[in-house]
Amino acid sequence: MQTLDRNTSLIDALKARRLKLATLVDFPVLLWSGQSSPRNFRANTFPFRASSHFLYFAGLPLENAVIRLEGGRLTLFIDEASPASALWHGETPKRDDIAAAIGATEAYPLSELKPEKNERGEEWLVTPSTWTNGAATIGVQDGKTHANQYIMCQRNVFRDAGRIEGIDLELARAIVSLRMIHDEFALTELRKAAMVSIAAHKAGMAATRCASVEAEIRAAMERVIIANGMTCAYSSIVTVHGEVLHNDQYHHAIGSGDLLLADVGAETASGWASDITRTWAVSGKFSSTQRSLYDVVLAAHDACIAAIRPGVEYRDLHLLAARTIAAGLVDLGILRGQVEDLVDRDVHALFFPHGVGHILGLDVHDMEDLGDLAGYETGRTRSDRFGLNYLRLDRPLQAGMVVTIEPGFYQVPAILQDPERRAKYHDIVDWDRLAQFADVRGIRIEDDVLVTETGAEVLTAALPTEIEAIEQLVQS
Repeated sequence: MQTLDRNTSLIDALKARRLKLATLVDFPVLLWSGQSSPRNFRANTFPFRASSHFLYFAGLPLENAVIRLEGGRLTLFIDEASPASALWHGETPKRDDIAAAIGATEAYPLSELKPEKNERGEEWLVTPSTWTNGAATIGVQDGKTHANQYIMCQRNVFRDAGRIEGIDLELARAIVSLRMIHDEFALTELRKAAMVSIAAHKAGMAATRCASVEAEIRAAMERVIIANGMTCAYSSIVTVHGEVLHNDQYHHAIGSGDLLLADVGAETASGWASDITRTWAVSGKFSSTQRSLYDVVLAAHDACIAAIRPGVEYRDLHLLAARTIAAGLVDLGILRGQVEDLVDRDVHALFFPHGVGHILGLDVHDMEDLGDLAGYETGRTRSDRFGLNYLRLDRPLQAGMVVTIEPGFYQVPAILQDPERRAKYHDIVDWDRLAQFADVRGIRIEDDVLVTETGAEVLTAALPTEIEAIEQLVQS
């Protein structure tokens, strides 16, 4: 961050968020941004990414900073850059300039947060500072910052969502309720991320026919993201091995008969994410078997989006996708039986083992650092069913939420070759018929969807899902 522009819309959005938080909690709140982590020696660090809870209220990706929120007021704690840092990093904004850019009422060095030392000079089990005493917080993932939270707050600050308690749990619940529903500033950022991601996918499709390995397509896609001043919201998945759900390898050769699955999304400078998956034929032309299974997944994708509106249970969308996929596989002769029975027996999960999507916002899987506190409605717990236990979101939809819809079909060897499952479903799956679809390892179609007052707006609709349109993009 070399320069700071006074962004009135950002300051107004941050102020509104602080005021909303003040109506939900009656105690002060401290949020840490976190610090970069070294790759192997101290000066060689991984790219820094601020805590999303900090970003939501501070708006800028400040490193090693803390904000205090109380009664709608924001106090910033951050050290001035050392004179030596200008040699390596250039001039950086002063503390007061940063405070003005985020609408802070006061700004202090980090030393203000440290507890008083005891008679032996130890910062251990002594009285917290005035700023930290009685304040709630959320544990940050990097170890150094987490240790500082422990010392400054003089109590346990848990990073494990299942162990959060007391006012920290109250704070977490309040932040979930705020971040679940996006304001206009957030939606503007999400749309920016979506548009760049769409351009990246089109670049990947255009690069496919001249590529020999997956990495070339990945490079074409990520180039667009970087050129637009953004970063990848997560590790890109660009692979002909779509059956590996989170494939992070890019060395595989591309064959003319392969399908390529690309799950790539951009993140804006302020942290807002996009998450898009498309699957296309490397040759620019789907085979008949690939087309048949793609149409099954697309039917599930379209049915779920058509059903989105406030009050609809996300679990019901997942089950709608499961039923649609099961029905399509029955029509293709891969499965036998009645659709409802097949879904009740979790047969669909042989080919569609994950949930149909998740919340999207400042993280690609938004607020999942809080475990199921964000994804699951209060009082609900994860199912132990094969077809439901990977469901990331189980709550009714509300206007202002952004979710992904991403059904898929996969031939995962660890599932399909499992002797226990083959025995359990021997009378349901026509394994000989399935073998005729061997040129389909994995298909996923994913879009980002805003829940509106009357239905849904697909933020990523400018990237087509229909086979003919995708083939044209690959061939062009």
